[in-house]
Amino acid sequence: MNEGFSNPPTPIEEGEHYDVEIEDTGKEGDGIAKIENFVVFVPNAGVGEKVTVEIETVKSTFGVGKVVN
Repeated sequence: MNEGFSNPPTPIEEGEHYDVEIEDTGKEGDGIAKIENFVVFVPNAGVGEKVTVEIETVKSTFGVGKVVN
């Protein structure tokens, strides 16, 4: 039983904007950024780009954001 256990809070929230630098490319071609070591996938972003992302989805181990600038 997992009673008393919960997932740790994530450092990001849906709908919030964050300035990130794309560090890598994922298997599907999405850009990968990290916010406090938390992985965020960013479609249509390339390695080395500095972008502002709006977080669309937050899962326990990763998030997905879209470029807004």
